Amino acid sequence: MKISVLVAASALFLSFFAACSKDNDSVTPTQTPSELLSATAWETTSAKNAQGANVPLTDDNVKNFVGFAYFKANTQFTMYNLDNSPKMHGDWWLSLDGKTRFIIARDANGAQLFRREVPITVLTSKEFTYRVYPTAGNTTVFFDIVHTPTTHAEPAN
Repeated sequence: MKISVLVAASALFLSFFAACSKDNDSVTPTQTPSELLSATAWETTSAKNAQGANVPLTDDNVKNFVGFAYFKANTQFTMYNLDNSPKMHGDWWLSLDGKTRFIIARDANGAQLFRREVPITVLTSKEFTYRVYPTAGNTTVFFDIVHTPTTHAEPAN
């Protein structure tokens, strides 16, 4: 009797877990944060300030972060402006916990142009959002740059 109850309880738990996981947008144990980020192309679709208010994508504080992003599984990335003009390319990686994204932008010869490290506030299959601080050291003023998946094909160079 005890074994039957244990088996039934285990089956109930597993079906409950499967049902809950089915609609879950977050990273699953079989998909790392890096795999999730590189699984789709991303388009900047909005930005929000520290108070949660929408900020126009043309605002001076966010316009440099707007475009299409293609994070490839081989740790290379390319970014384009919304008019398909090239923005930058280089190397990318995430922290092991998936909470920080790092990029190294490179010129045509592969020399480093700059490095950028940003905290990730959302990383699901439906949204990728990172935070930027306009003034180094001041964490009270920030902008969240929101990206959603896109079917926009990567422009050919």
